[in-house]
Amino acid sequence: MPFRLDNKIAVITGGGSGIGASISRVFAEAGANVYILDLSEEKAALTAQSIRDNGGKAHHYQADVTQQKALGELVSKIAAEAGSIDILVNSAGIAHIGKLHTTAETAFDQIYEVNIKGVYNSMYAVITHMMQQKSGVILNLASTASLIGLPDRFAYSMSKGAVLTMTYTVARDYLEYNIRCNAVAPARIHTPFVDNFIAKNYPGKEQEMFEKLSKTQPIGRMGKPDEVAYLALYLCSDEAGFITGTNFPIDGGFLNLNT
Repeated sequence: MPFRLDNKIAVITGGGSGIGASISRVFAEAGANVYILDLSEEKAALTAQSIRDNGGKAHHYQADVTQQKALGELVSKIAAEAGSIDILVNSAGIAHIGKLHTTAETAFDQIYEVNIKGVYNSMYAVITHMMQQKSGVILNLASTASLIGLPDRFAYSMSKGAVLTMTYTVARDYLEYNIRCNAVAPARIHTPFVDNFIAKNYPGKEQEMFEKLSKTQPIGRMGKPDEVAYLALYLCSDEAGFITGTNFPIDGGFLNLNT
């Protein structure tokens, strides 16, 4: 069977909910031993338990990707326990809505800490382990916001642009160690975050706004978390061994078909 991850050790940040949870489940179904890192220990535990209930291998840890020292110690503990770290998926991230003049410094700093420094910290934590074993795959979640100017997404777009350029430089710098690094760039994906955002900002108009946001994708709907997860599975599998330093939009035609 292609796209198997048997005996692979996969560390997934933000793996307790949304896209990260789907990636955790799909990787476990493909045979990976999944280590779920999430700020919410409760969400991480629920996702890990659902994987184990279905016969998969999963562990969970409460982790704050903004804390380099603690994160590094945790990753070293996982590497010592598991024997290797074969895959890192950087799914942890937060959103922000606002233009330049409406983005407070505190909000900008928070986006930087989680979406940029968090990705840096996570890659920093695994890279020496991958260098020692002379193999590894890193997959970062960028966004269509890293490629075009989206309205009201100043700080978020900034952060995802940084994720994309970090992906390119890591891919180039570690070629000699057989470490691949790629990114995926989703458009709108239907996660609980989307439902909560609509309920908070458009009370009484939830269905109307959901349909409006769905139709911003030319394909006529939002993406599903599992659709992102299966793309991630391919990119982290041995079948994608010839792919590095590349970004893969998964956007329902958003980038190229909007008029």
